[in-house]
Amino acid sequence: MVGKHRSWWGWGHVEDAVSGAEADALTGRVRAVLPEADLTRHDPPPVAELGLRPSRVVPPASLARLCSTEPTDRAAHAHGKAFRDVVRNLHGDVRHPPDLVVRPASEQDVVDVLDWCARDGVAVIPYGGGSSVVGGVEPRVHDGYAGAVSLDLGRLDRVLEVDRTSRAARIQAGVFGPALEERLRPHDVTLRHFPQSFEFSTVGGWLATRAGGHYATVLTHIDDLVESLRVVTPSGVSQSRRLPASGAGPSPDRLFLGSEGALGVVTEAWLRLQDRPRWRADAAVHFDDHDAAVGATRAVAQSGLHPSNCRLLDPAEALLNAGAATGGGVLVLGFESADHPVAAALDRAVELCRDHGGTLPEPPRHGDVSGGRGGGAVDTWRSSFLRMPYQRDALAARSMIVETFETACTWDRYPALRAAVLDAAGAALAEVGATGVVTCRFTHVYPDGPAPYFGVYAAGRWDGMLAQWDQIKHAVSEALLAAGGTITHHHAVGRDHRPWYDRQRPDPVALALRAAKAALDPSWVLNPGVLVDAGSAGGERVARVGARTG
Repeated sequence: MVGKHRSWWGWGHVEDAVSGAEADALTGRVRAVLPEADLTRHDPPPVAELGLRPSRVVPPASLARLCSTEPTDRAAHAHGKAFRDVVRNLHGDVRHPPDLVVRPASEQDVVDVLDWCARDGVAVIPYGGGSSVVGGVEPRVHDGYAGAVSLDLGRLDRVLEVDRTSRAARIQAGVFGPALEERLRPHDVTLRHFPQSFEFSTVGGWLATRAGGHYATVLTHIDDLVESLRVVTPSGVSQSRRLPASGAGPSPDRLFLGSEGALGVVTEAWLRLQDRPRWRADAAVHFDDHDAAVGATRAVAQSGLHPSNCRLLDPAEALLNAGAATGGGVLVLGFESADHPVAAALDRAVELCRDHGGTLPEPPRHGDVSGGRGGGAVDTWRSSFLRMPYQRDALAARSMIVETFETACTWDRYPALRAAVLDAAGAALAEVGATGVVTCRFTHVYPDGPAPYFGVYAAGRWDGMLAQWDQIKHAVSEALLAAGGTITHHHAVGRDHRPWYDRQRPDPVALALRAAKAALDPSWVLNPGVLVDAGSAGGERVARVGARTG
């Protein structure tokens, strides 16, 4: 964005960081809930004082024009945007920067970079917008590699074709969310995939991590919007056929979706589009009992109404982020259509909620309300949702533990899972000596289960925040798996979720992934440590290459 600068250490733009009255209000709310919190502000050290290790690799002359060793560039590509990443940056702990940041300008550049790195044993970390919260873009690789480069796809940012008849577009992987929507707008279509990271994440990143987006039902993941993928691997280029559907064997697209750059680098994709919505309707339903709120949400999810928004905020989440005081929570409902009014669908959903004891402090909003009145719980939640990452950074700089974890489970398991997670988080907070609260909301819902998204807000210790969070994260991750949930619904695996992903994944699938990795990436240079570890053949190959180039 013109006139703004990306923060190297935290979320978003430097100019949009929390400050002034917003900072005062934020710390005031924290003091009201956690009066013992030490909210002294700490700033990250200047990049010049980080002591980044010297670059260990020299690119071929033909690729030098694509490479950067500028310290701020390297520091900004060293971590993602998880709480633990921000805390390490605040403490000046940047021990695994990439040796080079490489920005290919064409697909052929990607091919050439992979050829060089495979030949010389240099690890390649594919990088989109850098919004990973699971260690997926961190160049944390073992000593068997000659070095590591961050392969930033940001220059591959074009919409190459728009097929208005089939309502699809061929899009390069490096385009960011806002730029994509701007380029689709003249065609009166939209991808309508709006993750919280929308402004600072790319199409390739969404595909590589199976990102969850705008729709709370039906089209919940980017997977649902894929017609075909083009992927560069060290063994060749994979181009799947563009089709609305196919039953011809295992899906080639499914192999690469969610592979986090460990099997190949997505360079472009044909994605399904939507006509831009004309009709909208929304409402905020309050409940006095949380079990009743869950029952109402399940009824809506199983009704076939398919709301675009169906987010249940538990009482703590509703109070902290929507300003609504309830005994059971708030269900934020939204419907939209490009074809027909949606008031009747919202009215029926509200009727289902009333059957479970729900009430509406404000009347539903029907029609085109994109520029309608503000101030209600729906608008407050939407604004808070977009500011959450910035506020997280501001609180982390004030020794607050502010982080999230998400999962999915079947409806019958949700009550026990929620209880287990709250118990585990509460016990872990006590063990690490932190006082705080744990909140929960549903980000997506399915006929057979919800996707609960938990938040932790606690007073930490400046000199021990990372260890405190790691202990909490371990405890809740163990609880999630034991209660039948997934280690992640839409945040991917990365390096941080590997211990639990390895246990969730069936053993035969692990064998198949290792075989696919060995076939597509024989030198095991693509994002090492993500999804699978090098098998004996891959490890020996890396060791030989490292010895030859060392």
